[in-house]
Amino acid sequence: MGAMRRNAMTRQTERSPQDLPLDDQEPPQPGGISRRGLLTSVSLAGLGATVGASVPLSSNPTGIMIPSALAQGAPASGGAAQPSGPQPLDYPGKEKGLVVLGERPLVAETPEHLLDDETTPMSKFFIRNNGQIPEPAANPDAWKLTIDGEVNNRLELTLAELKSRFQPKTYRMVLECGGNGRSFFQPQARGNQWANGGAGCAEWTGIPLGEVLQAAGLKDTAKYTAHYGADPHLSGDTTKESLSRGMPIAKALEPHSLIVYQMNGEPLPNIHGGPLRLVIPGWPGSLSHKWLTRITIRDREHDGQGMTGTSYRVPNTPMVPGGKADEKDFRILESMPVRSIITAPANGTRLPAGTREVALRGTAWAGDLTVSRVDVSTDAGQTWTQATLAPPRNRYDWSRWTATIPLPSDGYFEIWTRATDSNGKMQPPVAHNWNPQGYGGNTMHRVAVLVG
Repeated sequence: MGAMRRNAMTRQTERSPQDLPLDDQEPPQPGGISRRGLLTSVSLAGLGATVGASVPLSSNPTGIMIPSALAQGAPASGGAAQPSGPQPLDYPGKEKGLVVLGERPLVAETPEHLLDDETTPMSKFFIRNNGQIPEPAANPDAWKLTIDGEVNNRLELTLAELKSRFQPKTYRMVLECGGNGRSFFQPQARGNQWANGGAGCAEWTGIPLGEVLQAAGLKDTAKYTAHYGADPHLSGDTTKESLSRGMPIAKALEPHSLIVYQMNGEPLPNIHGGPLRLVIPGWPGSLSHKWLTRITIRDREHDGQGMTGTSYRVPNTPMVPGGKADEKDFRILESMPVRSIITAPANGTRLPAGTREVALRGTAWAGDLTVSRVDVSTDAGQTWTQATLAPPRNRYDWSRWTATIPLPSDGYFEIWTRATDSNGKMQPPVAHNWNPQGYGGNTMHRVAVLVG
């Protein structure tokens, strides 16, 4: 199995600027620019060959000239150069277009144009692991989940017993990595350099977590959950947890917080935490523990792996970008920020000469909140056109949107999108509230098209 996993991932090789698509927004590194996405049509090299000097260029600290659609990042201040960039994923059951951000643990994101489905197929769903990938369960129905801690009745239930004892629910909900958008911070923050592809919206079938906790009988002292899974620590040390996060009881009791065993109507695959995982919508994906084996109820905030220091935490007081963190002034990251992306046309699309309007599609979501509107621009935000939002299927579903915008001439255009949440907050043009782990980077998404 280990050999299969090694063979399932391509090795990384250095890329030159000419190899990059226009949606590559990872900060350029000395000696080359890392790949941030894959195109289905024209590449940067193709655009350069087609329009030459008419492609707007922007200088960056490395001295490399790049299209302005690319110039949303910069090298980390004092950071070490990366000899290689993310490469296309080669993994059973997954689209070749997914991009490997890390091999140990395996992390892969989905370029924005592959998120064009109303329901994200399993083949296009991003991958985020914290430890080793455990072996698939030989008998999924025999998988055991324990509920203990501050409860009146300790429960130990097999998956089969969960299915027979509780009524399942199915919701289409966004699952998003806490570090989604990390690559937009300047200077570079620590961790996998996600663009916007650490998110997907699948149909999840499972048992409401709150019903299971109520069956266990929560004590008055129950304040917080603590999650544990079967994924071994990367070091192989059995005394260490690869990850153990938790949440306030109020979030655990929300009806959309599920103990999941199906994804898009099929048994939950091993790579996505099967046979049993949590899905806690609206909050960082690290709470949605994969290969779930135990939930302990605690009388205080959980302090497991991934809960302390600056892990999944953001500063209360805005800090100097790249500065030293005061861990006492950090709070736990909870609801994720509003985000919208353009899913069609793909970044780098070439349109026929004489095209004078372009139809756009995209999607937006806003953590615990809802999306109130989406706007698009072709003039760097000088003017905006409001998009049409389709109603979500249920709470925590993403909002699909459409718009048709005019193009005044042939040539090169950048299309921007911004979403506004139900509290009136909208996506910023640049990543703000810098933090060492790069959480909350929800900058406006930009794609480039060439007419003619």
